[in-house]
Formats: sequence, structure tokens, C-alpha cells
Amino acid sequence: MPDSTVIAGIAIPSTSPLFLGGVAVHVAAAIVCVTAGALAMLSRKGRGRHSVAGSVYFWGLAVVCASAGVLAVVRWPEDNLLFGLATAAFGAAYLGRAAIRRHHAVRLHITGMSASYIVMLIAFYVDNGKFLPVWRDLPPLAYWLVPAAVGLPIMTWALLRHPLVRAVR
Repeated sequence: MPDSTVIAGIAIPSTSPLFLGGVAVHVAAAIVCVTAGALAMLSRKGRGRHSVAGSVYFWGLAVVCASAGVLAVVRWPEDNLLFGLATAAFGAAYLGRAAIRRHHAVRLHITGMSASYIVMLIAFYVDNGKFLPVWRDLPPLAYWLVPAAVGLPIMTWALLRHPLVRAVR
């Protein structure tokens, strides 16, 4: 790829220090999101670890969305889809976060936050799957379908069986 920088086997389509700095912020925020989101999902629900990790996830995703916007402006034709996915992920997280502030909105919270995590992973694989072992051998449609195929059944289980959802009924 002309005018690219290769980091950890992944070609970054620029040599501009400004663009590479934006990518670094974007990747760091995304790593925070993946970690905090998983911690929030696996933590006991309620105040404490779950809500702190959820807040870190939400604000990290805000940085991911903003940095995706900046990167998309620089490379609009190539990155507009990724900006759309980042916006969708943040929008879903926003709805999920707003929902939990209302009483008895646990289902919408689970749906919004889960959907945002799934869309964030889809965006990662759509952008990077072609560089990753195993993933690079899959058809591009798999970058969309595999995260959804794993995440949606987990979200459905939570919506049907999670103790907090059952308590609201």
C-alpha cells in the first residue's frame, strides 16, 4: 500500500504523524472500551464495579466515535462506513445509558449497551479482519456476521433470563 505505515502487521494508510497520532488515540480508546465493556458485562450489576466500568466504556466509546469522525474526515471515501458504525455504536450506548437512569428500563439498557459492544466489534473486524490470522481467510461478510452471531444470543439470554430483568417483570 503506497504511503502507508505498517504496525504489528497492520497497514495504516498514511505516513502523516497527525493521522498516525489520531489512530493511536482511536486504538487506545477502543482497547479501553473492549476491556471496560467486558468488565461491566461480567461484573455484578448495580452500583460499584459494573457502573464504573460501564461509565468508562461509555466515555471511551465517545472518544472512539470522535476520533473515528476525525479520521473519516481525513479519509472520507475510505472511512465513512467506519464512522457510521462508530456513530451507531455510540448512539446505542447513549440509549442504553439513558435507559438505566429511568426506573424499570433494564431491558433497554441491556439492548443498547450490548448492541453498542457488538457494533464496535463489527467495526473492528470490518476494518482489520483482512490483516488478522484466521480472519483474513474468511469472506468479508464474516466480519459482520461472526460478532453478531456470538453477541446476539448472549444479549437474548440476558434479555430473557438475567435476574435483574426477571425481577422487573
